[in-house]
Amino acid sequence: MKEKLKHYAKEISLFILVITIFANVISIYKSQNLNNDVLSLQIIKPVNKPILVHVWAVWCPICKAEADNIQRVSEYYAVITIAVNSGDDTSIEKYMKENNLDFKFINDINGKLAQELNVNAYPSTFIYDKDRNLVFSEVGYTSSIGLFLRMIWSSF
Repeated sequence: MKEKLKHYAKEISLFILVITIFANVISIYKSQNLNNDVLSLQIIKPVNKPILVHVWAVWCPICKAEADNIQRVSEYYAVITIAVNSGDDTSIEKYMKENNLDFKFINDINGKLAQELNVNAYPSTFIYDKDRNLVFSEVGYTSSIGLFLRMIWSSF
């Protein structure tokens, strides 16, 4: 019985590892199409510290799952989010209030900014260092720990 449990634990661990690697490869592939130059020139003002720019939508289930992670990071770092095709400011503010979120957002009502950035999947995240050099970009869900580690890395 103990041997079977060890065998299943190894199989489950291997499965989780393979899925994690696969998800990261897909994220890297999708993030290669993002237009990072437009973002760095139009939105980010010098603040002499790293900044996270997060592109999301209220109708996106993955964005909703990741929203608490963005909120946590926003309590320690500069965060700007871009809400795409999510209604007017009042609708977004209501959504944020209902979900206990208070990070800053830019309302991209018609998706024009997202289109300029070549963002085709949500959420998409960009992390810039203090000198406004893009350090990380990715598409999809990222954990709080992953975001914090990237922000810490960007601080150096």
